[in-house]
Amino acid sequence: MPARKVALSEQVQVEVADGLTALRAELQVPDEFPADVVAAAEAAARAIPLPELDRTDLELITIDPEGSRDLDQALHLAPDGDGFVVSYAIADVGAFVEPGGPIDLEAQRRGQTLYAPDRRTPLHPPALSEGAASLLPDQVRPAVLWTIRLDAAGKQADVTVQRARVRSREQLTYVQAQAEIDGGSARPSLELLRTVGRLREQQERDRGGVSLPIPEQVTAVDDHQWSLEFRSPLPVEGWNAQISLLTGMAAARIMLDGKIGILRTLPPAEDASLHRLRRIAKALRIPWPDDLGYPDFVRTLDPAQGPHAAMLAACTSLFRGAGYASFAGAAPEQPVHAALATEYAHTTAPLRRLVDRYVGEICLALTAGEPVPDWITTALPELPATMQASEQKAKRYEREVVNLVELALLRTKDGMIFDAMITEVDRKKGRGEVVIADPAVEAAVLGDGLRLGEELKVRLVQAELDRGTVAFEPA
Repeated sequence: MPARKVALSEQVQVEVADGLTALRAELQVPDEFPADVVAAAEAAARAIPLPELDRTDLELITIDPEGSRDLDQALHLAPDGDGFVVSYAIADVGAFVEPGGPIDLEAQRRGQTLYAPDRRTPLHPPALSEGAASLLPDQVRPAVLWTIRLDAAGKQADVTVQRARVRSREQLTYVQAQAEIDGGSARPSLELLRTVGRLREQQERDRGGVSLPIPEQVTAVDDHQWSLEFRSPLPVEGWNAQISLLTGMAAARIMLDGKIGILRTLPPAEDASLHRLRRIAKALRIPWPDDLGYPDFVRTLDPAQGPHAAMLAACTSLFRGAGYASFAGAAPEQPVHAALATEYAHTTAPLRRLVDRYVGEICLALTAGEPVPDWITTALPELPATMQASEQKAKRYEREVVNLVELALLRTKDGMIFDAMITEVDRKKGRGEVVIADPAVEAAVLGDGLRLGEELKVRLVQAELDRGTVAFEPA
């Protein structure tokens, strides 16, 4: 069901705008790009560097959220004997960015693109991120082209990485792609995306990896009409993500074999955390047989059911401490991404994330048998800290923006009682967390005797825009 849009009063609009301004100032979210960065980007955009290898024959497509202009990836899938060949073109940002130049230095300061409903703060100037470097349809573009061959079970058999010129045929939204597949009229490449995506999901299960099917809290604003909803991902988003994960795993293996690179890591869950989850499942009366592992248990959960949604919320605490590990020589002591149950690297979103450009350049050099450029080896030791800082800022920024929107929408409600579900309980503090469907709010609930997974009515008791706090109590 689409989110219901709510028009805010002029006073609340001003309060929200002031809150966003204060938040951006506190987090030092940059405004416009410096003049020298804009000039360098515009100059680079006027002279698009096209590689000699021509793969414009590939009928690539992009699949992104509606309205996207910073298109990092384009894909094409085809049969390959008993298996498949995945062609995955990644925007070649490195072709436009001079190491140590104005664009590079500004990207180092930013780390990644930041998102808010009223504006996007890009990693690179729009002349590149939404123009010359973006894989827009019907435009010849430079790309880092990954060609990955899979066997009949979807397991990687071979990979090559090359710079190539490519041309995307069409830009699809997730909704369009899903409708094409469901309607039985999908082009062969898109039909194979479903086949390969499912095979890769099975590979993930076989490895012991797990993905949490938790609805995403989405905010939007259009001419002072605000909305906030929980959106569950479409199946095609999961299949598309599997291609990105496949590429990241291939990149990690290339770097580990080459003894230089930077990985995305996540430490294994501690036994105490798993025991805690089993206790929560018991309290929620959700069967969890002793011989059923955590990944398979998660796949039995339906986020549409109250107790299961509470269980999934608890599961988000299992894997914590995601980070980056760079290395030159021996592999990191802990190289694995525990949720994926394998080694992995970020490499498929260089327009939006700084580290991906480094990984792409490293893989290009290693697969060509060339030395990794000095500017990369010099930067590698500090890159994990740079990315960790930008990630912390991005997460806090998105969380605080959602909090502001929640408060603004709650103040527009005529009544103060809402249908809710308890997703977390802290009996010692006499409080917990609730999820409200309309508006899509996650907030504190105060009171004793709260029961995890309980569906109840709650009354709003605190909604302060200036302090960014909201709380409920059982009605």
